[in-house]
Amino acid sequence: MDTPHPPLGHLLREWRSRRRMSQLDLALEAEISQRHLSFLESGRATPSRDMVIRLAERLDLPLRQRNRMLLAAGYAPTYPERPVDDEAFGPALEAIERILTAHEPNPALAVDGCWNLIRGNAAIAPFLEGIEEASLLEPPINVLRLSLHPGGLAPRIENLAEWRAHVLERLRRLADESGNPQVADLEAELRAYPGRSSAGPVRHDYSNIAVPLRIKAAGVSLSFISTVTVFGTPLDVTVSEIAIESFFPADEATRAALARMAGR
Repeated sequence: MDTPHPPLGHLLREWRSRRRMSQLDLALEAEISQRHLSFLESGRATPSRDMVIRLAERLDLPLRQRNRMLLAAGYAPTYPERPVDDEAFGPALEAIERILTAHEPNPALAVDGCWNLIRGNAAIAPFLEGIEEASLLEPPINVLRLSLHPGGLAPRIENLAEWRAHVLERLRRLADESGNPQVADLEAELRAYPGRSSAGPVRHDYSNIAVPLRIKAAGVSLSFISTVTVFGTPLDVTVSEIAIESFFPADEATRAALARMAGR
């Protein structure tokens, strides 16, 4: 049975609230009258397809949510959503593989919109060895669940409270920006895991440039900073949600250890 789509007016109000925009703000951005926008939100006026797309753009909606808004207005979705194994996905996967391989011997991985693993390079293998909870490595592998689960990488993370706070804040922002209920559910699940600091709120040393990940792998303490890369001009929902997280050595000892691991 198909899930009914919420009314267009409900979605407009929801996303205006998420974006902290008043009716007047959005009306000015979309170059329409506030009265017309009010009628659209109340259902007293029916928008054209172009108007729905314009409002979605001014609200800076993810492609998935733009399709959802079009469906709510009675129009067909604009952006396709193909599975990762679709033939049309070949060029995107090839680009991902090149980025991941070029980053070796440093770890890098590609994830979908819920942080499920799509691809990883050879350098992530040492981090997946000896995982206590085997189910965490069954597809789809959720990278954030694996990192904070007490049967996953959490016991190896030396700054767990700090890293946990960073991951949860990342998820909170992603849930707010994407409107994806699966992300919100994942955030709630991860917040229930142990790992809170008994010393109160985590206090970052803002003299550093980023929150580090300090973790043990192959019996060695490693320290990383990370960057996240996305496709710049996606036209497919799945591609628009892919992120590549690349980890860089935060010190010389980590760089040397990764080089030794790669040699072995």
